[in-house]
Amino acid sequence: MPDSLGERLREARTKRGLSLRSVAQSLGVSASLISQVEIGKTQPSVQTLYALASHLGVSLDELVGLPAGPSPEDAKAPEMFGHSGPALPDVQRGAENPVIEMENGVRWERLAVGAGGPVDALLVTYEPGAASSVEGKLMRHAGVEYAYLLEGELTLHIDFDTHVLQPGDSLQFDSVRPHLYSNTGSVPAKGVWFVFGRRQHNQSMRDAPVVSSAGGSGSLSGPGSAVDVLRAMDGL
Repeated sequence: MPDSLGERLREARTKRGLSLRSVAQSLGVSASLISQVEIGKTQPSVQTLYALASHLGVSLDELVGLPAGPSPEDAKAPEMFGHSGPALPDVQRGAENPVIEMENGVRWERLAVGAGGPVDALLVTYEPGAASSVEGKLMRHAGVEYAYLLEGELTLHIDFDTHVLQPGDSLQFDSVRPHLYSNTGSVPAKGVWFVFGRRQHNQSMRDAPVVSSAGGSGSLSGPGSAVDVLRAMDGL
C-alpha cells in the first residue's frame, strides 16, 4: 500500500489507465495541480479531493491507507445492524485515527466504521480561514451529509442560503446540493461528520467500464467534464 495520499491517488489513476491530462480535463483543473498532489508538493482542497476520489472510484479507507474492504453491496446497513455484515472494531483509539491533511487548514480523521461499511465517519477540523474550496466555489458530491459541530464556529453556504453553525448545532442535506464550508472565526471549528452513500457511488465509478475519448479499447476514461461528473451524481 502506498504511503502517502498522493501516491494512493496516483496508483488509483494508473490502475484505471488514465493519464494526468484526461483526469484534469474531466475535473476542470490543471494537469499540473494533479501532478503536484500526486508527488506530495501540494495538498488538495476538500473539493478537489472529493472530485478525484469520485472520478477514480477510491474509498476513504483507501485514501487513508486502509484496505478497501468488501463492496458496499455486501455491507448494507440492515445486515450490519443484524450483525451479519463485516466485523466492526470495538474501539479505535484517537491516537490511531488515520488522518488526511488538506489545503488551507482542513483536517479529516477517519473514525471507526468498519472496512467497507456504508458510511464515511469523520472528525473534521477547519482552522481559522480554512474553507472546503480555496477558490470559494460551492461543491457537490454523492451522498447524504450529517454533521454535529463540537467547537468553534463554521459557516455553511448551501444553495442560496448561509447558516452560521455554533457548538451543539447539527445539519443534514443531500450532498449533491451545492455547498461550501468556511471558518471565518479566530479559533478552529471541529465537528463529527457522517456521509452516507458516497462509498456506493465511488464503487460504481470504479466498476463502470468507460471507453477512452480516442475510441480505443482497453483504456478507461471519465466523464467529459466536471459538469458530467455532477450530472452523474444527480442520477443517484
